[in-house]
Amino acid sequence: MKLSPAKSIRGSVAVPGDKSISHRSVMLGSIARGTTEIHGFLEGADCLSTISCFRHMGVDIENKNGVVTVHGKGLHGLSAPSAPLDCGNSGTTTRLISGILAAQGFSAVLTGDASIQKRPMGRIITPLSMMGADIKSIHGNGCAPLQITGKPLSGICYDSPVASAQVKSAILLAGLYAEGETRVTEPQISRNHTELMLKFFGADIRTEGSTATVRQTPELYGNRITVPGDISSAVYFAAAGMILPNSEVLIKNVGINPTRAGLLTVCKAMGADLTLINEDHSGSEPTADLLVRSSSLQGTVIQGSVIPAMIDELPTVALMACFAQGRTVIKDAAELKVKESNRIALVAENLKAMGADVTETDDGMIIDGGRPLHGASISAHKDHRLAMTFAIAALAAEGSTELQDADCVSISYPDFYTDLKRLVRS
Repeated sequence: MKLSPAKSIRGSVAVPGDKSISHRSVMLGSIARGTTEIHGFLEGADCLSTISCFRHMGVDIENKNGVVTVHGKGLHGLSAPSAPLDCGNSGTTTRLISGILAAQGFSAVLTGDASIQKRPMGRIITPLSMMGADIKSIHGNGCAPLQITGKPLSGICYDSPVASAQVKSAILLAGLYAEGETRVTEPQISRNHTELMLKFFGADIRTEGSTATVRQTPELYGNRITVPGDISSAVYFAAAGMILPNSEVLIKNVGINPTRAGLLTVCKAMGADLTLINEDHSGSEPTADLLVRSSSLQGTVIQGSVIPAMIDELPTVALMACFAQGRTVIKDAAELKVKESNRIALVAENLKAMGADVTETDDGMIIDGGRPLHGASISAHKDHRLAMTFAIAALAAEGSTELQDADCVSISYPDFYTDLKRLVRS
């Protein structure tokens, strides 16, 4: 795809439903008793992989007119799949389903695309095995494909070495089936959608600080879920609104869960002109409209507990830093190396190709802002977040940019380019 510079970005947009919440609503709906109705479900490839996996385990899931209806089978009602479960590009699908499969009365294989087969699964294999699970990396490399044979499980107290919602969620989902109590403590609090939704479905779960505890649960009950807009998809339009002159964009109905809203904290520290309007805290997931205008950004240090609350937004924040006065330091973000790609290396490489002053570090990067960007040939390496980040970079660069693997945005935001084209003023 060839992209040209833009003069500004103006208008309003409603971004797709939150990817994390969409995944979890299908999973919990499938193992709940009764019907779960999901509004605002993300029709991206990753979430559709989750639907496919549960359909192959006997769950009736309808997807009509923007509403997904899951006819739950109960905690012990899933059926053995007749073939390996294909998780596509979705780490969330792979890791969270592992926790559910660990306690089922059958054996299953989880696999996925080339990217999934490189992502670390030892981080769930270890704690699930401690609970009594029979889970193995088929190739012995700690990655998918995984062979999981359901076994009776026992609760554990687990100190996770990483702040990862996927790891925490896999353990908590297994904990629904495990005798006694299962407790997970993280170094910092990761996104808590699983804890909120488990409570919503009737699980005996509580949280205290960075520790989540679940007790063996006899039954979950279907519910009605409205999925808010994904802040990880909103960040692209927010960044464009900040770095392009004479811009104003309203991003509607965005989830602002505190465990996901690190972006808002960092934007404030950078001096962004970003205002929350129409805040709604009535549901389990708070929402707001984000009003973003052209901003005079300042460099800042991004580290510590804010990192897990914005891990998917960091590539775009690195782009914003290129347009900030002074130095921005991103640290404590080594988790970026094991996403769909090594996002630290590739963000630094591609920003440098466009003329930015970026230094890659072991756990982040150092960006000295103020150098104008120019067009370049950019490879997204089939990583949807990189494709969207550098589509925005192209709008603010001099000359044209060629974006390879541009179509991989279908993983989380199939209509991204359509929405972007509607807002761009050339």
